[in-house]
Amino acid sequence: MKPTHEKNIASVTEAVKQLTGHSTAELCSDEVLFTIVSNGNWLYQNSPLPQKFARMFSGILHCIQGEYFLITPVEKVKVVVESWPMVLVEVDATASGFCFRSTLETEFNVDKSAIELQDSQILVHLNRGLVGVLNRACYYRYINDFLSVD
Repeated sequence: MKPTHEKNIASVTEAVKQLTGHSTAELCSDEVLFTIVSNGNWLYQNSPLPQKFARMFSGILHCIQGEYFLITPVEKVKVVVESWPMVLVEVDATASGFCFRSTLETEFNVDKSAIELQDSQILVHLNRGLVGVLNRACYYRYINDFLSVD
């Protein structure tokens, strides 16, 4: 192993400790078992993963220094993300901000400061270092219902 590779592993391990509080989570393998494709679907060893399992695994998905991992208290598995780890398909206003629903039917409550408007997309900063992107319908609904034009 090259010294820079060892340094990167140590840096990622330290970031995992800070984010999860788990100091024993070790990378199981350099092999990528999970992929999240651009439409939000999950693959396990290049085969579609049923949504109920993808939803379960999404609860332990972390982004650390631009890399994605499924992290439990005792192990860590690499995940490849083609574009964004979460595709957000619905939005509702709440008393404290917004509630977004993903393609996996998971909900994320965020305040307005978590939303990043860009020229061609809207990003939402979620927990565990994750960022979600609004799909086309949600993008237009957010613009029409929640952005005021002066």
